[in-house]
Amino acid sequence: MVWIPIAAAVALLALALGAVGLPSATLFAALLVGVVVAVRPFARRPRPEAVVVVGADDEEATTRVELPELANRIAQACVGVLTGALVQPSALGSLASDWLVVLAAVLATLLVSLAAGALLGLHRDVDTVTGSFALIAGGASGLTAISRDLGADQRVVAVVQYLRVLVIVVSMPIVAGTLPAGDGTGSELTPGHGSLVFTAVCVVVGVVLARLLPRVPALSLLGPMVLSAVLTVTGFAHGATVPTAIEQVAYAIIGLQVGLSFTRESLRSVRRLLPLAITLVLVLIVATAAVGIPLLSLAGASPLDGYLATTPGGLYAVLATATSTGADTTLILTVQILRLLVMLLLAPLIATLLSKRMRHPR
Repeated sequence: MVWIPIAAAVALLALALGAVGLPSATLFAALLVGVVVAVRPFARRPRPEAVVVVGADDEEATTRVELPELANRIAQACVGVLTGALVQPSALGSLASDWLVVLAAVLATLLVSLAAGALLGLHRDVDTVTGSFALIAGGASGLTAISRDLGADQRVVAVVQYLRVLVIVVSMPIVAGTLPAGDGTGSELTPGHGSLVFTAVCVVVGVVLARLLPRVPALSLLGPMVLSAVLTVTGFAHGATVPTAIEQVAYAIIGLQVGLSFTRESLRSVRRLLPLAITLVLVLIVATAAVGIPLLSLAGASPLDGYLATTPGGLYAVLATATSTGADTTLILTVQILRLLVMLLLAPLIATLLSKRMRHPR
């Protein structure tokens, strides 16, 4: 079975990346393994789980390993359940009086990141839709999962999204150490207990919706996300979330799906794109802080709270930094999760508008 060595390679690499503190280590590991398998196939004759592809880059036909579409849909649904379960009613209630400021910060950071994505879309190897989703703030795993359904180049989106996360995580301790913190009264995030039944119900709903409404993009992720968020906010979830083992398998499937879609030519395109992408990521970090810190100060947030709340990605690293510095985790979590939900819900609409603009340029 071709999947046994692939799974073993992903597991070992994920352990190594996790040991050095890399965020989303499983997805990163699966993405890298998938790329290696795609561009350097270790099998030259077809297998039951592979298809023969005649690549423009190769002089002869090569064996391309592909994941079943159902596996990808289930993985998307699991990411959706996990995202929805992050919405906590206590956090939402505590900021009810400042909801206008919070919403303004969410929309401002999304607009700034869309502007950066539009600049990336000017590169000759990237279209407008791909550029926008490659740099839009937050939800790297969710956007990677659904970007293909939205008409973007999933390979570019995955590489630039996780490059963005990596730059943010590396720079966060440096930036956070230079900003004034609040009074340290923020509450710590308490993760809920996993529930296999909760995850299964939400996943089934998402997969069924995707089959019944195939023309609606990203329903495999958005359906479970909305259902999970509703059940969490109303208290019916009782703190349930996606079990850790299932979460990691879902990330591995998404990473492999993206990695296996690479070719030598697409890798060359991404390499040409990296200098511009890194520059825009750095500009995006500065721009979102410049917008978010003044806005959230109206809600009594310290500069550190404002920076962490509007940082364009790296949610788990943000929360780890917040709890270790005594920042207001309630505010930070609310802004980050609300932006994540708004972005994923608006993603199909944004893709449609950008696609129409590409077809009918002024």
